[in-house]
Amino acid sequence: MVRLVLFDIDGTLIRTAGAGVGAFVQAFADEFGIRDGVEQLQFAGRTDTSLVREVFEAHGIRPTPEHFRRFFDRYVFLLDERLRRLGGEIIPGVVPFLDRLARLPAPPLPGLLTGNIRLGAEIKLRHFGLWSRFRTGGFADDAEDRAAIAAVARRRGERLLGRSLAGTEILVVGDTPHDIRCARAIGARVLAVATGGFSRDQLRPHEPCWLVEHLAEVEPKEVCA
Repeated sequence: MVRLVLFDIDGTLIRTAGAGVGAFVQAFADEFGIRDGVEQLQFAGRTDTSLVREVFEAHGIRPTPEHFRRFFDRYVFLLDERLRRLGGEIIPGVVPFLDRLARLPAPPLPGLLTGNIRLGAEIKLRHFGLWSRFRTGGFADDAEDRAAIAAVARRRGERLLGRSLAGTEILVVGDTPHDIRCARAIGARVLAVATGGFSRDQLRPHEPCWLVEHLAEVEPKEVCA
């Protein structure tokens, strides 16, 4: 039985109408004068910290803690402002799925497994009224590699539950091949959804345990048993 469910954010729970990418682009321009190439980055499934490091290296900027701090201080301010202006949406099927998950006879612990930094994740999910739904998580502040973030999320879940978890007691829900790979790294089950930038045909070769168009197609009891 699944005791910990870890959700990706962008493309899985919400769509931000470009607020996240736009905030990234503007933060590089404002803080470092970088105005070219950022929009061409492959954001889906990546971690915020790895994306920032890639841009720094491409433009000869030392990836120091001070430079990361400068970037992210500006980014979170812009992210909040753009979300207020652009809106975005909770992906259809998400709220009913979370509701049904919470009503299971022995509901698993809900958490996050995301490439967002923690404050970025909180800003996004608070905007949509979802932040309080999740009790733990792993974030880009914890590591740049998604597999390492998955390991952190697992350990935090185990501490809250008060025991170690087998991989089969963990379910990762995500919309990219990166989500599937990081789930495999901790031996977790995977529910892949085609609500982000990858279609079912693109996700199928990565062999998730379940593959659906959106969360309305699946019952939590089916994937948590």
